[in-house]
Amino acid sequence: MKSCNVLITAAGNVYMPGTMACLKQNGEREIRLVGADMSADPTILQMCDAAYPVPRGDDPAYVDALLDICKKEKIDVLLPIMSVELNALAENRDRFAAVGTRVSVSEPAALAIANDKKRLLDALRGQGLPCADYASVGSVEELREKAALLGYPEKRVCVKAARGSGSRGFRILDARASRFDLFLHEKPSAGVLRLEELAAILEEADVFPELLVMEYLPGAEYSVDLLADQGKTLVGCCRKSLRMENSIMLDAQIVDAPEVLALCSRVTEQLGLDGNIGFDLRLRADGTPLILECNPRITAGIPYFALAGVNLPYLCVKHLLGEELPPCQLRYGTVVKRRWMEMAV
Repeated sequence: MKSCNVLITAAGNVYMPGTMACLKQNGEREIRLVGADMSADPTILQMCDAAYPVPRGDDPAYVDALLDICKKEKIDVLLPIMSVELNALAENRDRFAAVGTRVSVSEPAALAIANDKKRLLDALRGQGLPCADYASVGSVEELREKAALLGYPEKRVCVKAARGSGSRGFRILDARASRFDLFLHEKPSAGVLRLEELAAILEEADVFPELLVMEYLPGAEYSVDLLADQGKTLVGCCRKSLRMENSIMLDAQIVDAPEVLALCSRVTEQLGLDGNIGFDLRLRADGTPLILECNPRITAGIPYFALAGVNLPYLCVKHLLGEELPPCQLRYGTVVKRRWMEMAV
C-alpha cells in the first residue's frame, strides 16, 4: 500500500506518544510522521520523522507556518490536536487543499457550538436531548443565586468556564468538604472548594469570566471517541473510567454502551461534525447518560481503543485519503492503564 505523509500538531504534548504510535504502528502502510509544536523539543524526533517549531495555535502566523510545512514535506493529511487551532484551520481548509493536504476538521459553524460548553448545552437543550441542569452566570451574585437553585449548600454543584479545557476553570463546590482532609489526604488536583472560597478567587478578576453552574452528576464517567463524515458516525468507541486524574482517564475499560454511543452519534449528526470527535459524559443517579462536553478533534485517550482493536487516528487518515474502512470490532472488557515513560534528550 502506498505510503503517506501525516502532519500532527502539539507534537510535544505529554500524551502524544500513544497517538503517534497509532499512526506509525498501523499494520498496513508506512507513514512519514511530521510533528509541529511551539517548542523545539528534541524528544519529538524520537517519535516523529521530522519536527518543526510553530507559533501558538491562536497566532495569526500559525496557519501560514503549517502551510509552509505541508508544502515542504508534501503532507497528505493534517491531524490537529488543539481546540484553539481548529477555527483557523477550518477557515483555511481550501488553502491546504490547494497544496494537496487534507485537514481533519469540522465546519466553522459546527466548531462554534462544539468548542463552547454553554452553546453545546444550549444546543442539547434546544434539541430536547438529555442535558444536565445548568445556568450561565456573569457575577459572584449570580453564582450564589444559581448555585442555591441547584441545591447548594445541601448538594454539591459544579462550576466550569464556558470555554475552558483540561480542567481549567472547573471546580466542584461542596459546603461539607473538610479543608483539612483536602489538604492532608487529597492531591491538589482534587478541585473541591466551598462557594465562599471560589467567590474570593473570582473577586480578583478584572473581567468576570463566563461561567456555567451545573448539577453534580454522581454516576460513572464515560468517554466516547468516534470518526464522523459530515455528521454521520462511521466508527464509535466507548470507555468507562476506572481512575481519573486532572480530568484525564488513567485507567479505563472498553465497554459496549449503545445508549451512550447513540446519544453522541445523534449530537454529531445534529451539529454536522467531521473527523475524529471526542465526548465526555457522566451518569445521573438514575443511570441517564449526559454529555458534559465535546472535543471536535483527536483526544488524549484515543490510543486506548487502538489497544482494544480500533485505531481511530489511522482510520481517519484512511478516510481522508478516500480509502474504504475495514470492519472494526472492539475487544470489549479490555482494561487499559496509562503509565508514564521517560525519554532522554
